[in-house]
Amino acid sequence: MLNNEFPPLGGGTGTVNRAILARLAAVPGLEIDLVTAALGRRAEREHFAGRVCVYKVPVNNQNIHHSSNRELLTYAARALPAALRLHRAAPYDLVFAWSAVPAGGVALALRRLAGLPYILRVCGPDIPGFERRYGALYPLLTPTIKAIWRGASRLVAKCQGEADMMLAVKPGLRIDLVPNGVELEAFPAAPIADGGPLRLICVARLIERKGQHHLIEAVRRLATEGLDVQLELVGEGDARQANEDLARRLGVAERVVFVGYVPREQIAAHYAAAHVFVLPSYNEGMSVATLEAMAAGLPSVVTRTGGAGDLVAEGVTGNIIPWGDAQALADHLRPFAHDRALARRMGEQARARAHGFSWETAAERYLAMFAELAPIARDAQPQGQRL
Repeated sequence: MLNNEFPPLGGGTGTVNRAILARLAAVPGLEIDLVTAALGRRAEREHFAGRVCVYKVPVNNQNIHHSSNRELLTYAARALPAALRLHRAAPYDLVFAWSAVPAGGVALALRRLAGLPYILRVCGPDIPGFERRYGALYPLLTPTIKAIWRGASRLVAKCQGEADMMLAVKPGLRIDLVPNGVELEAFPAAPIADGGPLRLICVARLIERKGQHHLIEAVRRLATEGLDVQLELVGEGDARQANEDLARRLGVAERVVFVGYVPREQIAAHYAAAHVFVLPSYNEGMSVATLEAMAAGLPSVVTRTGGAGDLVAEGVTGNIIPWGDAQALADHLRPFAHDRALARRMGEQARARAHGFSWETAAERYLAMFAELAPIARDAQPQGQRL
């Protein structure tokens, strides 16, 4: 497996990688090496579980929440020789890349140098047009991204919206859909009390694409109406200072709490203390945070992006609004301030809907792909299939 991020480094892709890896570690006859990036300047090797090892190549990482272009290139340059050394020592059957850039580039090189087939799970920002801050880079990267897509034995997207964006770039692709999952038992249902301020939570990187600046403006509008509202922003990113400055300028600094990074084992408590989950993002593949909020029994107000319609049932478990519309955010949050029973009803429906998204189901889909590309005998020995 190839992934430049893995917890505590990175965001949603690393979180999904870890969840799937935990399920695959229990599969007999399957041996997995994950080549990822180290937090420090030294190479590391860790035992994850079962027959799963994690190899970390140093990239001189400066920010655990977001990789710079230099760090992405450094990962590719160091992951390729590391993977080749491991392959020579004990040959692999196939490669699983968790993004086109940079992991998919390494996978394509391994196919050409060692003849290894690869599965590519597309990460949203890999898709040209997905993220506005990469607008100047996409014309340069698109030919390479297309070549990486073409070289994959199987292409995986998280939802149809993500697949449609890929098809708009390169028609005719065969794309398998494997939705994200959630560990329901890890998220106790939020009680959503009647009293006190309306407590909003947004769990996302603090980057322009996630739209927290629109949510802060919506909080100002609700406060201007005399509503008592509090917003908790969980996450880090390069837009934090700009968002803090915005909250001060709008006079709502005391209503907006910047929590920063929260370890995975502590995140459930933050959902449980909230009343409504909000994700005003410009684009998403399939938001892990939204799934977690659903599991925690919170109604969701999210923007119309990839996967939103798969997760949020309009008017039943929450609402889907246009990107960049602070007034629409305020309008759809206002009813929860007046009617906590509405929040509880929608939250209950959201938790029930979360039952349909399972990491076990996702892992089974990937195992079927592994079997198709590198079949395992029924009586496979522990040294059987290697990724």
